[in-house]
Amino acid sequence: MRNNVARVLVVDDSALMRKLIPQILERDTSIQVVGTAMDGTFAMEKIADLRPDVVTLDLDMPRMDGMETLRKIMRQYKLPVIVVSSLTTEGATATLKALGLGAFDFVAKPQDATNNMSAVAEELIDKIKVAARCQMISVPEPKVSSSKTRKTRRPVAPNRVVAIGISTGGPQALQYMLSHFPAEFPATILVVQHMPEGFTEMFARRLDETCALEVKEARSGDMLLAGRVLICPGDRHMKVKRMPLGNVVVLADGERVNGHRPSVDVLFHSVAREFGTDAVGLLMTGMGEDGAEGLGAIKAAGGMTIAQSEESCVVFGMPRVAIERGYAARVVPLDALANAVLAQCQMPPRSRSVMAVAEAE
Repeated sequence: MRNNVARVLVVDDSALMRKLIPQILERDTSIQVVGTAMDGTFAMEKIADLRPDVVTLDLDMPRMDGMETLRKIMRQYKLPVIVVSSLTTEGATATLKALGLGAFDFVAKPQDATNNMSAVAEELIDKIKVAARCQMISVPEPKVSSSKTRKTRRPVAPNRVVAIGISTGGPQALQYMLSHFPAEFPATILVVQHMPEGFTEMFARRLDETCALEVKEARSGDMLLAGRVLICPGDRHMKVKRMPLGNVVVLADGERVNGHRPSVDVLFHSVAREFGTDAVGLLMTGMGEDGAEGLGAIKAAGGMTIAQSEESCVVFGMPRVAIERGYAARVVPLDALANAVLAQCQMPPRSRSVMAVAEAE
């Protein structure tokens, strides 16, 4: 950044978007659009010439497409790239692939961008300003299994409930951590990843393919089972409820909390109330402060609280706030998080609150 102004290059094959995005960004005096490019070939030339701090990138472009452009930017310049993605199945798939290649974050383009692009203006501006200040780090490659085998076994109730809150930088970090958990993981994992509707189901499928645990997008009534990971759907809140025949997830609409739906705080407060000493709260990379107070609630209820360390976060926002408020009992780097959580879950449970036997699902 120069003089605290984020210099941005807008890359999009649509002449309309090359006009709309700069108009949106010019609302903030701390952002300067230094140029636009209609495809990846021109983008690489302009990056070399203009030296922007941040690039916004469309993935569907002629000649050199967005994915190849992203690979070259990561290899040659290590610049933060914010993908401007379409709200389609194909768009979600491509966006998640881009995040896996090192894109900083993404903004979902409205269906009618001509009239509704202003709806994402604040989100895009906020992400650009954070990206311009961040230190680009390389997330380690996830652990790769030669084959993914699922044992057919009777559903087992978990001995712990692990609640995870994560945002910017989350897809890569979460994939890395989950890939290090064994198939016989003794706890349930519940995840709130700040991600819009339409992306979370694809995200859950991608994680399911790359780790030994069962990963799925959560639905109301899903049982909390050992070895299961439930991802909160976009635009819903996720809570937990203890039931006579087993403990379940409950999805709700409700107002946004901390500007988010799903909100990490909603999940954390629910887990603290229902499971107390058998709860593990983990706050990972992300901008803002969603989840900090919820982590404090888990700590107050007697559960274990963990925050990802600054040097291993893409954005040290959510964990930083929790640490500063004294809510994180442990601060752990990404490459040690799986072992820290596993060790906590292998300890004997301190209550019987999560030990109701799941009859079936």
